Amino acid sequence: MGDTGDGEEAPAGRAERPGRALASDGAAPTGGNVRNNRGVRDKDGTNTVARELCGIGQAAQKLGVSVRALRYYQEVGLLTPSGRTTGGNRLYADSDLARVRRIRELQTLLGFNLDEIGTILAYEDRLAQVRVEFHAASDDGDRLRLLSEGETAYVKLRAEIDEKISRLAAFRDEIDERLERMNRFRDGAVARSS
Repeated sequence: MGDTGDGEEAPAGRAERPGRALASDGAAPTGGNVRNNRGVRDKDGTNTVARELCGIGQAAQKLGVSVRALRYYQEVGLLTPSGRTTGGNRLYADSDLARVRRIRELQTLLGFNLDEIGTILAYEDRLAQVRVEFHAASDDGDRLRLLSEGETAYVKLRAEIDEKISRLAAFRDEIDERLERMNRFRDGAVARSS
């Protein structure tokens, strides 16, 4: 039995190979899973342009995260694999890998927790959708509405970041106070020992 790349064993005699999913525009598909003629279920069921997908094990290795982390991100709604094999194994597109990199950046570099990341990603996803709708809109009224919605989303996103910065600044100030207190104790001990 071989590894399917999804952290599960493949039945004996079934070869492991990277999957392919199909999308008409090269973007991450959305929607319900449908079987296509390549043995891979795409979320939108389109099949005009093939693109490479990788299994969960390969995706985890590329990203430097555990298979368990990828499954957890999916469980909490931060990530949706772009496809599945006929056997049900998760398949990830480059856009999925970019999303995990963004999650990790927000988590490790910026210190956001998964709930905060979910909120940020929801704003970013909606802003991407607004951009697409804006460019497709032919009516100025629709464009103005979309600009207003985009502005509102950016203001809310900025407020999330400002809140995080405020909490980080308060934590830094607390550490500065403790350092100052330690320096006063040290100065007092040095003065007494002289």
